[in-house]
Amino acid sequence: MSGMYGAILYNQQKVDRENGAVLLLNKIPDTVDGRYSVAYFNQCFEPYLSANIKTEKTVRHISLNPDPKDKVSDEQFTAMAQEYMERMGYGNQPYIVFKHTDIDRTHIHIVSTCVGVDGKKIPDDYDHPRSMAICRDLEQKYNLHKATEQEQKQGNKVFKPVDYRRGDIKSQIASVVRHLPKYYSFPTMGSYNALLSLFNITAEEVKGERNGQTVNGLVYVALDGNGNKASNPFKASLFGKEAGVAHLQKHFEQSKDKMKTNPARSVLKNTVELAMHTTSNEIEFRKQLTEHGINMVVRRNDDERIYGVTFIDHESRTVWNGSALDRNLSANVFNDWWNNGNKPKLKTQDNPISKTNTIDNLPTKDLFGFISREHSQNVDLGLFSPLPQAQGEDYEEEQFANRMKKKKKKGRRL
Repeated sequence: MSGMYGAILYNQQKVDRENGAVLLLNKIPDTVDGRYSVAYFNQCFEPYLSANIKTEKTVRHISLNPDPKDKVSDEQFTAMAQEYMERMGYGNQPYIVFKHTDIDRTHIHIVSTCVGVDGKKIPDDYDHPRSMAICRDLEQKYNLHKATEQEQKQGNKVFKPVDYRRGDIKSQIASVVRHLPKYYSFPTMGSYNALLSLFNITAEEVKGERNGQTVNGLVYVALDGNGNKASNPFKASLFGKEAGVAHLQKHFEQSKDKMKTNPARSVLKNTVELAMHTTSNEIEFRKQLTEHGINMVVRRNDDERIYGVTFIDHESRTVWNGSALDRNLSANVFNDWWNNGNKPKLKTQDNPISKTNTIDNLPTKDLFGFISREHSQNVDLGLFSPLPQAQGEDYEEEQFANRMKKKKKKGRRL
């Protein structure tokens, strides 16, 4: 399945299931009866994709995500999408504007191609700053909510990964574990360790005996870039009560309660599913997620079998086990895909043709609270965020590349 076909299929199935509508077609002929199919839309992009000279990533997939307090009509969504695409240099490109209404808030996706009719790539110099400037203009023009100064300061809180080679490991660990529970919800020790692993730290439970009673404790250890222990253990008591077992257990219970009703779960699930159906391998999948501020932590045994998958959403600051999001996002599904070559497929409808649903100016629901990011480094992209494109190598990709080198040395098949 090509990236373009997967992106169209993902969005069109929202329409087929009456969870969305096609708001706008640009440089794409309308049908006589207003009925569309995945095959029809894919065919409309084919002349551009066939003319492609050397563009590797041909799909441009963008989402528009207003604040929950904003009431945005279909006409406003359409006008904002048109202005954004025009100013980004896509005014003469074919694109489709889909509206999604399946997760208790309304938002739009725009599917296009960055290959021009001449086969050349649409210039993308300074895409990110240009996009940010356009978003600021649109926020002002349509009187949309902006992040408050306090929210921006909180969003700019940066935790740096521990570098054991720099020394003073204790202070480096402290700067992370003392504050992490204030910002993130994680319901189990496993999810806490998944989050810690992003910062080259692991926590280990230890049991002892005091006055004849069993005592549970916790120690923290620094890791190297390959996930191997790189320091002596440090007792949790060195880092204050926030890093200790008792405080963390309370945090686990509080996180479970919060996450039961957190709308970020549906948004994250949709984002992960979209990545599954628009990428072809683990590296591409990870890249696409990191563009949304989402990290994926995978646990493998010595035989490379995947037995655990955790998603860390830095936008909502929540940590989710794959199977907790959906049974189709469990470790077994990813193991079957990346180790056995059996990529999960979106279920196609019995009737692939669907009529565009008429949704009269539905306002955004008050549950929306997620603004996608282009990169994971706390960059405020604003309203619009590109979905599949990636810029450069990230830390997770380097870890993955190192692991694959080890695998080659073992003589295992990739």
